Amino acid sequence: MNNTKNKKISRLIAGIGISLSIAIASVPVIAPQEASAATVSKTSKANSVVATGKRYLGVKYQFGAKSGITSAFDCSSFTQYVFKRNGISLPRSSKQQAKSGVYVSKRNLKPGDLVFSDTNRDGVINHVSIYIGNDKLLHTYKVGLGVTISKFSGSTWDKTYKTARRVIR
Repeated sequence: MNNTKNKKISRLIAGIGISLSIAIASVPVIAPQEASAATVSKTSKANSVVATGKRYLGVKYQFGAKSGITSAFDCSSFTQYVFKRNGISLPRSSKQQAKSGVYVSKRNLKPGDLVFSDTNRDGVINHVSIYIGNDKLLHTYKVGLGVTISKFSGSTWDKTYKTARRVIR
């Protein structure tokens, strides 16, 4: 009798095991999505742009600073230099840079995007900065301050915001 009970339990366990195997095998397996090479490339390029720019924190501001030098920058010579070091050519002035790349809305800013402002409020773009994420801008704009990181929301650059451009592709 004990032997008969053991056989029934063994069959029951085997039946459950087979049922579970069939059930598990019939569930579709969904592979995790891999980030596209383009997304990874854009992210790493943006990180490189931001890292390059941060290397110049504190470098003095000089209006009309010569292109290609690192002893002083104005806003657009800074962005031009930083992006060129990362293989992206930009025109010299902020007004010209505002025509580069593709438009991106303020709410869709990503690190590496260029943010343009009209701080004189005369309808002409006169400032460019690099959005670095977390509501922060990397730029230069003032003698005595030089290259710095500023909060974006509520700042002069936010209040005089004109457009943003994505030049990292």
